[in-house]
Amino acid sequence: MPLYIAREAPKLWRKICTEASAEVSLLSENWKLLLAGLVFQYVHGLAAHGVHYLHRPGPILQDAGFFLIPEIGQSKAYMSESIFNFIFFSFILWTFHPFFFQSKRIYTVLIWCRVLAYLVGCQILRIITFYATQLPGPNYHCREGSKYARLPPPESALEVILINFPTGVLYGCGDLIFSSHMIFTLVFVLTYQKFGTRRCIKQLAWLFAIIQSLLIIASRKHYTVDIVVAWYTVNLLVFFVDKKFPELPDRSSASTSPPLLPLSTKDKDSKNKEEHNKILNGNSVDVTY
Repeated sequence: MPLYIAREAPKLWRKICTEASAEVSLLSENWKLLLAGLVFQYVHGLAAHGVHYLHRPGPILQDAGFFLIPEIGQSKAYMSESIFNFIFFSFILWTFHPFFFQSKRIYTVLIWCRVLAYLVGCQILRIITFYATQLPGPNYHCREGSKYARLPPPESALEVILINFPTGVLYGCGDLIFSSHMIFTLVFVLTYQKFGTRRCIKQLAWLFAIIQSLLIIASRKHYTVDIVVAWYTVNLLVFFVDKKFPELPDRSSASTSPPLLPLSTKDKDSKNKEEHNKILNGNSVDVTY
């Protein structure tokens, strides 16, 4: 085993370098879109923190999901977060698999351009929605009597700009319709549904999305309407964004074998070089955003 690793490690390193060179070429053409998408994540967080100053706790609204799904209690609220973190980090790892796997369909830079476009579109709609109407939060820290339910006026602009991190991120209130966790989850699942290759993982991802929806309601982090609106809004927005954006290039025809490490044949090395040269010669211009 150590001998195999020692023999294959240089080949894997060459593959990583070749892939990195191709991705850097795409990054040089699409960095503005990526940067704008990342900056908007902060803008979204700032907006969610801002609406907390407007939040006023009150009686929990009548909710069909609360009636049908038993409350699991504050001590088990971590369950939905655990599933979300698993989906979140699994998706990030998947988007970087072209650096290590022989079988691949995507370019990391291009897939993140698409994902950030989905997220920004959904988050713009979310900001408009939760500023239009502030509902009394059903979460435990948003109820009457909690010290986090009402925020006093900020003492300085810096407090707002820094989103009162980390308290402002962990104990936010007022940004209800629609669920941010479900935006990320559904965007990631829909992206893998379209560009992923493993059918069993696709089915498992949808199952996790459904379970997470139920757990969010059971832990009273959101009203049922927040989850329902997220399900149809994200799906519709992804559909329309896909209509506007060009199709991503399918790399599966160039690499159909499934080994985890690069193959040792010269043919596979030459295919990687041809693919790299094809990108650098300008063919990637057709897939920029």
